[in-house]
Amino acid sequence: MNQTPEHVLSLVVDAAEDKKAYDVVALDLKGVSLIADYFVICHGNSETQVQAIVNEARKRAEETGARVRGIEGLDTARWVLVDIGDVVMHVFHRDDREYYNIERLWSDAKVVERV
Repeated sequence: MNQTPEHVLSLVVDAAEDKKAYDVVALDLKGVSLIADYFVICHGNSETQVQAIVNEARKRAEETGARVRGIEGLDTARWVLVDIGDVVMHVFHRDDREYYNIERLWSDAKVVERV
């Protein structure tokens, strides 16, 4: 079953929130970048929490038929990128999120208020 980007976005945000991710932000990249339609950015306070957030997002995406194209960084759990096609999730460890501050890099993108 093929999911709309908005549905996948909602699944990923819900998964992050259910695993108590901090500062979950969804950015609408349509018209700003060809990389993806949406970025979801959040963080956990430990490597274990980062892994739990990623695993829950992957599980929910796969259960609904969305294709997880790749996951990078899960072994160190400092900055994990989850590629679900039109939705890309960035799950950081707290310290690394502050350092990379990718929200600033994508400041032209609109923040999605609630999915």
